[in-house]
Amino acid sequence: MIKIFKVDEQFSDMRIDRFIKKAIKNIPQGLIEKNLRTGKIKLNGKKIKSSHRIKKNDVLNFFNMNFHANENKKKLYKPSKKIIKSNEKLIIENNDDFVVINKDSGISVQGGTKSNKNLIDIFRGSSIFENTKPYSVHRIDKDTSGIFLIAKNRKTAQLLTSLFRLRKIHKTYIAICHGSINNKKGILKNILIRYDNNKKISEKAETLFKVLDKNTFCSLVEMKPITGRKHQLRKQMLLLGHPIVGDSKYNLQNQSSLSKNKHLMLHSNQIKFMINNEKYTFNAPLPTYFEKYLKIKRLRF
Repeated sequence: MIKIFKVDEQFSDMRIDRFIKKAIKNIPQGLIEKNLRTGKIKLNGKKIKSSHRIKKNDVLNFFNMNFHANENKKKLYKPSKKIIKSNEKLIIENNDDFVVINKDSGISVQGGTKSNKNLIDIFRGSSIFENTKPYSVHRIDKDTSGIFLIAKNRKTAQLLTSLFRLRKIHKTYIAICHGSINNKKGILKNILIRYDNNKKISEKAETLFKVLDKNTFCSLVEMKPITGRKHQLRKQMLLLGHPIVGDSKYNLQNQSSLSKNKHLMLHSNQIKFMINNEKYTFNAPLPTYFEKYLKIKRLRF
């Protein structure tokens, strides 16, 4: 049995795996990957990868595919009015096209197997998105605090996603790292390794950094990522030998006990971009726990 789907304009330039999840059915990523590899899912009669971007009028064919096979049913997260209101208070900017928030540490952007509570479901229940829905356009780690963009419509979501991909959106992070970093500023260049369904993937990562203050125990660092790899800043600081305070995953053995800080000391404090020749700059104040830690360690920001 063959099922055929045609791509309309609103999904143009979307990754095929995301199109399947949004427009057809929320199938697990592993199942999509498997059926793309085996040719049970083809685009315009050809086998393609999950990262392939579709275009208007593309034709997607499903060959003898069971849409329910091995599907993990995920419970929908239904936030309380109190949680919705508390997150609305984090909003820095709210206009017709997007919302900018100062995200709390400890909350995921989207729901997953390890975390049900997430920002997208929270704002889906907000009156701010009453006549539309929230669109996620970039990543930020669960334990990282700071600036996060949410688009209000598909057109803006596609535009912002493209700007991120073209590296025309510039983000600045502030981190407290273990130890005294020797160089005052520079560029970190690494090959980072990650795994996708047991497949080893090597990616180039680049980040500009500047040490704002330091002492024998800690360094306060400003970081501007050029590339956007998963856990990029955390991995690069570990490779430099100065992991971020509070990072329980990327740390040195002799610092693992020191990393048991309640919070990851990584904060996205600024974002800059331009839309239709209009410049946007947004800043997110440091969390209270971050400021307290700076005082304890006698670091100045």
